[in-house]
Amino acid sequence: MVKVYLNDVLVAEGENLPVVEGNYYFPPNAIKKEYYTDSETHTKCFWKGTASYYNLKVGDTFVNDAAWYYPSPFFTASHIKGHVAFYKNKVVIRDE
Repeated sequence: MVKVYLNDVLVAEGENLPVVEGNYYFPPNAIKKEYYTDSETHTKCFWKGTASYYNLKVGDTFVNDAAWYYPSPFFTASHIKGHVAFYKNKVVIRDE
């Protein structure tokens, strides 16, 4: 089971997750949506497509662009459509 924490609060957990470029991708039902807000940030990957971002807020802690996902990925990344990945320097990720 892979778990993601911000300030010791669980914000996502899942198992048998796809791993792309060293990042776990969590399906939408594996994240605790109450901690997420949409970011205005978007980036492009030449083989995955356009990424959208989430901010995280736990208590008084706000982390801008802590996670990203591909709402409409290219075919080569279709298996991670809508799945959420996290910046390892912004949250704690534990493979337990």
